[in-house]
Amino acid sequence: MAKKDKHVSETPATQMLRGAGVSFTEHPYDYVDHGGTAESAKQLGVDEHAVVKTLVMQDEKAQPLIVLMHGDRSVSTKNLAREIGAKSVEPCKPEVAQRHSGYLVGGTSPFGVRKAMPVYVEASVLALPKIHINGGRRGYLVGIEPAVLTQLLGAKPVNCALA
Repeated sequence: MAKKDKHVSETPATQMLRGAGVSFTEHPYDYVDHGGTAESAKQLGVDEHAVVKTLVMQDEKAQPLIVLMHGDRSVSTKNLAREIGAKSVEPCKPEVAQRHSGYLVGGTSPFGVRKAMPVYVEASVLALPKIHINGGRRGYLVGIEPAVLTQLLGAKPVNCALA
């Protein structure tokens, strides 16, 4: 649990995790516009490779999907499309991503999203001992075991990282 003065109120993400009996640690930090995972990793003193970003993308039919990727890696949309059997995949515009997820960009969590979407996770994320992922608010990560991604979200492993 975070220090009392830094407690973060419930989000749809933390409600989903608590409801499923998932134990997690809370990691508030000072959100910086466009700071991304490098900023949160630096402030929290964790390896950016273990900070997982939640990306809302869409296929050629404009069907939304979530990709969970290492903070220090990018998604090869070409490789992702090939792996999931789509013609193409591209990031959603921020307002579209927000409509699908119910979260502000920069505070998107794969847990407790507004609209059910398929979830894909870079396979090597699942090999990490612990990950930090957005808890549903800008400036707020939760620490969980990566197995939660497949158990709770049904995330399918893919290999689509660019170094």
